[in-house]
Amino acid sequence: MRYFTTALAHGSISGAAEELNVAASAVSAAIDRIEAHFQLTLVNRFRSRGITATTSGRVLERKFNHLLEEFEAVMTAGSDLQGALTGELRIGYYAPVAPAFLPDILTGIAGADGQVTLHLEECDNDRAQEGFLSGDFDAILFVSDAALPQITFDVLIEAPAYCLTAPDHPLARQASVRLKDLAEETMIVLNRPIAVDYYQQMFRAAGHNSAKIAYANSTEMVRSLVGAGHGCAVLNMLPTTDVSYAGDRLVAMPIRDMLPPLTLALGYDKANPRRMVRHFVTRCLSYFGEGAGHRHIITS
Repeated sequence: MRYFTTALAHGSISGAAEELNVAASAVSAAIDRIEAHFQLTLVNRFRSRGITATTSGRVLERKFNHLLEEFEAVMTAGSDLQGALTGELRIGYYAPVAPAFLPDILTGIAGADGQVTLHLEECDNDRAQEGFLSGDFDAILFVSDAALPQITFDVLIEAPAYCLTAPDHPLARQASVRLKDLAEETMIVLNRPIAVDYYQQMFRAAGHNSAKIAYANSTEMVRSLVGAGHGCAVLNMLPTTDVSYAGDRLVAMPIRDMLPPLTLALGYDKANPRRMVRHFVTRCLSYFGEGAGHRHIITS
């Protein structure tokens, strides 16, 4: 289409070839292919005066020019998306304490002129991964212990389990605990996919009384119940406050048993990330690498 319209604009195959930096035979062959495709005579060829469009050729020339303009607009928009910190950034996260670190990581991405619109969705691990694969999210924070094979990701941090109690609980006076110390305690369990299985398996291995378990499907409800004295909890990532929503203080202690951590990872398109996504990835890796990310875990 470009060879055809350029030739008609010049009224000359050789003139089009010079502008396009191709052989004249390539321009001539392109015109021949278009005429063969539509089974129409689209140009009149004159030995001394070059070429002119037939009536049908003028109709197609206008349509081709319109299509080429649309094509250029799409390509420009695609380049802008790839290279600019503008547009939308959609993040799905399965990270119970994400509100403790995402705002810090996102600082500066939106910019003072507000050219970036952020969309943040809290979801479970499966929804985060499925949403990424279906194009709902540009990046996801998720537990990579259950990663789908199609997801490419960077590990941000491995978070070991810790025990959470109220400050007046006898265990709060210890520097650390063992799972056997929790065997007869009422446990408040985070009832979220992956997490609930992880904690239940841990308690079964420690011989915990399964009748003494309460379930809550948000981290803040778990923390508030613990703070109010309803039981203890085992969690993996710390917020930056030791106060619950209800205003009660909490005490976090490492667990001395050798327990598998949960791995927080960042999933994104590693092959062709947009500049905005690359910027977000860099900030995440910096935050959990040499930044403040390690304050969200407790180690023995």
